[in-house]
Order: sequence, then C-alpha cells, then structure tokens
Amino acid sequence: MNGPHDLGGQMGFGPVAPETAEPVFHAGWERRALGVTLATGAFGAWTIDESRHARESLHPATYYSASYYEIWIRALETLLERHGFVSADELEAGQKIWPGVTPKRVLRAADVAGVLARGGPCNRDVGVPPGFAVGDKVRTINQHPRGHTRLPRYARGKTGVVEAVREGFVFPDTNAHGKGEEPQHVYTVVFDGRELWGQVADPSLTVSIDAWESYLERV
Repeated sequence: MNGPHDLGGQMGFGPVAPETAEPVFHAGWERRALGVTLATGAFGAWTIDESRHARESLHPATYYSASYYEIWIRALETLLERHGFVSADELEAGQKIWPGVTPKRVLRAADVAGVLARGGPCNRDVGVPPGFAVGDKVRTINQHPRGHTRLPRYARGKTGVVEAVREGFVFPDTNAHGKGEEPQHVYTVVFDGRELWGQVADPSLTVSIDAWESYLERV
C-alpha cells in the first residue's frame, strides 16, 4: 500500500540524522513495548506480515508524530482488537472488562531465550525453478495495491538487473491478509540511480532491493 511508511525518495522530511551512541531503549516503556509485542505475537493469531501492515495502516498524522515503539503499540492495539483479545472499550478504560479470546499458546518467561534463538524463518521450498537468472534485465510491475506489499513505491515500473537469486520465501502480499504463504523465489535487483530518481541523480548511485518473483517481468 502507499502508506506513510513508504518514504523512499520523498522530499520535505529533512535529513536522516543517526543518533550518536544511540541506546537500545530511550525509556523504560519502550523495553516493555518490545516485550509485550513479542509476547502477544507468540499467541499465533497473526503473522509478521499482518503486523507490518497494521503499522503501515496507521493514519499518516499518527504515524509521523509517533516514535518507533509508539507505532508498534498503536498497531498492536489494532491487532489485539481485530483478533478478539481486547475490545475498544477495554482499550479506552485501560483494564479488562470482557473474557476475550484464549490464545493458542502463551510465551512463558522461561522459554523466551529459546524462542528468540529459534526465530521465525520465512524461507520455504517453492517447488519450481527460478524464473530469472543473474544478469537478466527486468522491470518491476507498476501497481499500487490497497493491501500489503514489499515492493517500494519508488521502485515500481523501473528497469534493473538481477544481481542475485535468493531462496524461496513467504509472499508477504498474501500472508498479511490470511490468504496463505504462497512462497516465491526472491531476487536482488540493482537499479541505476538515474532510473529511480531521474537525470539529476548521482550517476554513480545504485540501489538494490529484494523483490519477489511476481513483482518482476522480463525486459
């Protein structure tokens, strides 16, 4: 979707200014926000792609004025309400009122280290050979879906070259909306800066993105 998160190449938002010696957390509540997000994600009610889409779907005024972990928490409220774990009146009251849905599983404190160590691999067997090879000239599709996509807005309808063929991975565009994993081959595609940003761009600039196969067409 063309949401507030997709800022590649957009002007007027000021320079990117990395924070020197940035701490892991700027406040105690951020640590808790991370913990709550991971714990509720372990319920098994939604996927990482659905959670990303929930963050992208925040109103732009909310998204741009919120800090990193505030975006996480606001999206988590949406997910918890959508899947029946809390209700709108409970979020307003700040306390439990209704029984709510029982989670499929609960992440116990003693299991946290092991669960985080295992991670959540999204590589999958596709079952068919890759449709493209290193060196192929490709063009990204030019579409603007209302749902989730990992194809950046600035790279749509652009011509580049396949730099690497990766494994098969879960397709976020379907997985975010409960339509199945539908794994596809993923490719690293490199674009010339002028192809993306026009003739005034730095001619020495290149940008690489990882693109699912259905994002690409042969040139």
